[in-house]
Amino acid sequence: MTEKRYKDYASELKKIFDGRVQKVSINAGFSCPNRDGKIGVGGCTYCNNQSFTPDYCKSHKTITQQIDEGVLFFDHKYKNQKYIAYFQSFTNTYGRFEDLISVYEEALGHNKVSGIVIGTRPDCVNDELLDYLAEKSKNKYVMLEYGVESTCDDTLQLINRGHSFQVAIDAIKATAQRGIFVGAHLILGLPCEDRPQLLDHAEKLSQLPINCLKLHQLQIIKGTKMAKQFAENPEWFHLFSSEEYIDLVVDFLERLNPEIAVERFVSQSPKELILAPDWGLKNYEFAVKIEKRLAQRNTWQGRLLVTT
Repeated sequence: MTEKRYKDYASELKKIFDGRVQKVSINAGFSCPNRDGKIGVGGCTYCNNQSFTPDYCKSHKTITQQIDEGVLFFDHKYKNQKYIAYFQSFTNTYGRFEDLISVYEEALGHNKVSGIVIGTRPDCVNDELLDYLAEKSKNKYVMLEYGVESTCDDTLQLINRGHSFQVAIDAIKATAQRGIFVGAHLILGLPCEDRPQLLDHAEKLSQLPINCLKLHQLQIIKGTKMAKQFAENPEWFHLFSSEEYIDLVVDFLERLNPEIAVERFVSQSPKELILAPDWGLKNYEFAVKIEKRLAQRNTWQGRLLVTT
């Protein structure tokens, strides 16, 4: 095989936009329903929002200011690239409908922005919002990126997600039925999940109308409830070495629907926040290792997918 052995999201975006596309992260100042008491308190056990929020992305700045600063940050690297506004921090469909529309419209109205990606929870969308986004998607790129995290309900309860996998299934299907792009986020290595369960995630997600998937290895982040659990119950966790994780991801890809594009394989939290594991690898470096291991094993995305 001479072509890439897995479907790469960046390449898919290039096809859609006929050129390079860069995401600019936005913090719109929203919260989460399992932080403010509506569903729960304390948030997801693994979550420290600082671990994935860029420095230019602060909620006291307007949406336009954050986009301007993000564009300035990336523009010197690549000229004439297109930009997608990425509502990343917390739950970006959790708020009054009018407030949500206001921030989306501000982002879509920016002259450098060609679309939006909205990170959210599957229990925080409704028909009114989906219908609005479906209308916007007729002229702009729109993706809803759902934090699925696990397909095991016991795990979702353990990490305090506050919803079941069925809720994610329903949200994904409702979004796709309206012609909106669907992204999903999955963490590999959550406490008490064994290897067969991790590989089963791939088979379950393969049955859903997902356009893009983000994989993250579990990282124990300082200041989280999971950091406390890790200290008290280390037997709940298996923290992969980078080599172990490479083989796991290749096994996972073999079982993943080849129509699902993969955006990333690893998370890149700030070094000062990581308790374990700290591999010191960026996603693009890890992607090269994945491609090499796929070639070594003469395998590819979807090779072992069982279709029904």
